[in-house]
Amino acid sequence: MSQNDANPEQTRLSDATGEPGAWKLWGPFLSERQWGTVREDYSADGDGWRSFPHDDAPSRTYRWGEDGLLGITDRECRLCFALALWNGHDPILKERLFGLTNPEGNHGEDVKELYYYLDATPTASYLKGLYKYPRVAFPYQQLVQRNAERGFHDREFELLDSGVMDAGHFDVVAEYAKAAAEDILIRLTVTNHASEPAQLHLLPTLWFRNTWSWGGGYEADWGKPALWREGDGVIAEHPSLGRYRLDADDTPDWLFTDNETNAHRLYGSESRSTFVKDAFHDRIVRGQADAVNPDERGTKAAAVYRLELPPGGSATVRLRLRAADQSAAAFGDRFETEFQSRVDEADQFYHGLAPQLDGAERAVFRQANAGLIWSQQFFYYHIRDWVSGDPDQPAPPAHRAHPNHDWNHLFARDVLSMPDKWEFPWFAVWDTAFHMIPHGDLDPAFAKDQLLRFLRDWYQHPNGQLPAYEFNFGDVNPPVHAWACRQVYERDGKRDKVFLKQAFQKLALNFTWWVNRKDLTGRHLFAGGFLGLDNIGVFDRSHALPTGGHLEQADGTAWMAFYCAEMLVIALELAQDDPAYEDMANKFLEHYVSITHAINTLDGTGLWDEEDGFYYDHLHLDGKLIPLKVRSMVGLIPLFAAEPISREVLERLPAFRRRLGWFVRHRSDVLGHLELPAADAPLERPGYLLSLPSRQRLERLLRCLFDESEFLSPYGVRSLSRVHAQRPYVFQAGNVDHTVAYLPAEADSGIFGGNSNWRGPIWFPVNFLLIESLRRYGNFYGNELKVEIPTGSGQWKTLNQAADEVARRLVTIFLADDSGRRPSHGDDRRYTDDPHWRELILFYEYYHGDSARGCGASHQTGWSALAATLLRDRSPRIHDL
Repeated sequence: MSQNDANPEQTRLSDATGEPGAWKLWGPFLSERQWGTVREDYSADGDGWRSFPHDDAPSRTYRWGEDGLLGITDRECRLCFALALWNGHDPILKERLFGLTNPEGNHGEDVKELYYYLDATPTASYLKGLYKYPRVAFPYQQLVQRNAERGFHDREFELLDSGVMDAGHFDVVAEYAKAAAEDILIRLTVTNHASEPAQLHLLPTLWFRNTWSWGGGYEADWGKPALWREGDGVIAEHPSLGRYRLDADDTPDWLFTDNETNAHRLYGSESRSTFVKDAFHDRIVRGQADAVNPDERGTKAAAVYRLELPPGGSATVRLRLRAADQSAAAFGDRFETEFQSRVDEADQFYHGLAPQLDGAERAVFRQANAGLIWSQQFFYYHIRDWVSGDPDQPAPPAHRAHPNHDWNHLFARDVLSMPDKWEFPWFAVWDTAFHMIPHGDLDPAFAKDQLLRFLRDWYQHPNGQLPAYEFNFGDVNPPVHAWACRQVYERDGKRDKVFLKQAFQKLALNFTWWVNRKDLTGRHLFAGGFLGLDNIGVFDRSHALPTGGHLEQADGTAWMAFYCAEMLVIALELAQDDPAYEDMANKFLEHYVSITHAINTLDGTGLWDEEDGFYYDHLHLDGKLIPLKVRSMVGLIPLFAAEPISREVLERLPAFRRRLGWFVRHRSDVLGHLELPAADAPLERPGYLLSLPSRQRLERLLRCLFDESEFLSPYGVRSLSRVHAQRPYVFQAGNVDHTVAYLPAEADSGIFGGNSNWRGPIWFPVNFLLIESLRRYGNFYGNELKVEIPTGSGQWKTLNQAADEVARRLVTIFLADDSGRRPSHGDDRRYTDDPHWRELILFYEYYHGDSARGCGASHQTGWSALAATLLRDRSPRIHDL
């Protein structure tokens, strides 16, 4: 038995395979932003930011979820626990994270808080998070106003820029440890990092999500739950969840109210309840004693601690949330013993996953995985009920239009992996695919469940399309789901063929949808829209082109070749036990060959440019084919569609071997893309290599890829060539110049909301796929093919070594250099010099193409957590470089 097998956390995961087990009933499933989401928007114009702003959130009840500060909830978000804080100066009680809406931010929506996910285990047996709270008034208005003064070409004005943290701050650490599946130990530690004494009101808060005010829907028969005071604690009784008890150490005061909208404050009308959602704000901040229920009953309760802290002083508050039938003492020696056991088990679990990591790498590995786990969220969105409205609420506007109306079948009510629980508190299906690679190492059962979930009939459209993201389920993301399913299957030891079969059947439907909808001319050259790459193109590729005509996209076509290759390999794997899949392998081989031939033709109809040695999108306009010569990731994605086929597989599947042989004999036009091993190649080398670019074109692309004046950054691969810094690409349509210039950080336009940028920065998902592709090529060619990296350096490496080099550069983004500076934190000296900051790591949405400063969402651990996978898989080689 290995060390990892003996670990209690691994044992708990084994008990939770299939349907989530009891140890997964509770977790960090509480959103960080429920306001401003599509789900909560019942406006006529579909502007969720304005219809449910942050200012309404303290007073207005949510319909589809809840949010809170470093909180936890059960899998169905019935009973929630989170923190509320007041420093004595703020105008409002701090119950949730603040940020700018998309129209307010000069680069789109933007959380303006300092919080960090420090640790987590897959069953949430241990969780640790940190929130940094200013000692003086939080600068809400300053953050709004200063960002409003800035434009696209300016940096964002952040909380650290406001100066409020210079007056000192509180570190608020929330830790959760499970003594049992339904017995959660809570430890809250507050430290005063200021040069003078300070007071903090700490309100650990327990409340029920409001499921009783709507008069209909899936949860209507639950009725209304209740909280009430009993001894030194609170009883929470829910018709579905059962009875729980929250005990608090040191006999705090208790406050009670109802999770009901304060209609008087918001609308000037009578509220449904005397005691309303924002009562604790009125009691603590405004001193209004009659705001709370004197009978100590309701659906929301909080313990009140008034902490007086000297400079550098700390205070710890302990609570315990557990099923009410447990009779053991709430506190005492066992509390700390159990807590320490969960911490030790977390250490053991992560050491077992990656024992080779040094201390600095382990910190990155641990916090990346922590963010991944903390970003799981209860997501509830039933389109039919959302469209029709609720019986006990005003009807939605009859003329309300939204693209999700075409997804009436969609019923999401699950714990899902979110890209970022504040900036992206909704699933995006291609993000999920990348999340599941590191999740597959942590918890393979969860990874498989998430991937299959989007293929189920209450998510996948009857026409085969997968839902894209909350703002428009009908939009199109890159088809990476098959790749993710294969990755999870292989990383789990190729044991679960039932999972692979389940995925394959539904993916075949999705593949057919792509072929029917996105191959506009039937020539195996695909469109697809923005395909996750937002503003990378000359035009907004998801809307009608300003020129008229249509695009044939190098990335859309390459993604489909990639999809074919992944489905081919899955079919070959399944065919070894079931011959019925062999014919499906033939089908995907033929389609791959057709796409490969179409994209590579040199008669002007293909997308390869022989002069430039690059793949470009083509604009079809007035009978002409116009290449849009932007050197971007669009032209590198064809590298992803590479797949070695082993001799062993060919021996086992004679029918497929014969079909492949037929192509070799009779399709001379594709021989350059069906590479055979050299005659003296080792027997372990694959028998064939399917490759979208031929070897000659591969070498030309790699010279461009590894050129530091183009794509290769000190920290990975840029999404746009740096040559466009001096030579922007300009396409003239009428009197309008459409320009693509190198932008290594934030976007300079509002395309796709302006909150992300693919015109120069480093993005982890495509970098990860590039590394995987280089390895596939490397495993086929071995020492036979070497590349100069960087181009012009005189340093020649195999493609596997080149993959290691790209991985090393990516990981460097998070590792401190000799001066203590982490590139991802930019030049902020706090993260370099201050011991209370320098071990904290953020995982951003994307990274500056030259400096690796983090940009976009600050907790996009979903795909930036791929750094953990790179560390786990490549660490021995990285050290050797």
